[in-house]
Amino acid sequence: MLSLPEAINYWFLNSLPTTLILVAGGQGLRMGAAIPKQFLPLQGKPVLYYAARTFLDTFPDIKIILVLPFEHISYGNIFLQAFDQRIDLEIVAGGLTRFHSVQNGLRETDENSIVFIHDGVRPFITSELITSCYAQALELGSAIPATVVTDSIRQWNGHRFTAIKREHLRSVQTPQTFRASLIKQAFEQEYDEAFTDEATVLERNGGEAHLIDGLKSNIKITSPEDLVVAEAFLQQLNPE
Repeated sequence: MLSLPEAINYWFLNSLPTTLILVAGGQGLRMGAAIPKQFLPLQGKPVLYYAARTFLDTFPDIKIILVLPFEHISYGNIFLQAFDQRIDLEIVAGGLTRFHSVQNGLRETDENSIVFIHDGVRPFITSELITSCYAQALELGSAIPATVVTDSIRQWNGHRFTAIKREHLRSVQTPQTFRASLIKQAFEQEYDEAFTDEATVLERNGGEAHLIDGLKSNIKITSPEDLVVAEAFLQQLNPE
């Protein structure tokens, strides 16, 4: 029998169904790889397996919508074969841009749910961050993970690069998390090149993007060096 705090926590985390839109675009050109970077092996599993596994461990009944470029749809079988159990998976063809790919994924979501939109090449998401994003999106409508910027930053002003105050900056991550009704409505507007992520789409539509503390370990694999770092980090997490 669950204790009272456990029962409250269970009710809270299951008060709305969940959907993961796993965005798996990219050609792997910077990786110098013959296959898309999100399907490159990381300790014997495709990169995008690890994020999906963590979401499933956190919300076992979560629906996963895997968004792939049309020419990579067949790679969905590689993803499925990485799991040792049946999962609720739908594969959707992406669009010309990330906006259109996410838009295609959102069409398959339930309006009365919480939607996580996550980069397939961020394998080290944690259950703690997922549940924090869920709780904040449930309360405020959105949860956008972000970390403080620790490097010195300079900006081009038309004549030279000048220093800017990094305390005013945040590095935005995923999963960008929303009440589905809010983000689905936001994605009904026309595409604009100024849209850099889902949060900017929400803001253009009059919504508010509420930040939440992200994780430095929630890295995005975009280069061969990143893959080496990911291998080392995964080895540290699973030394056996």
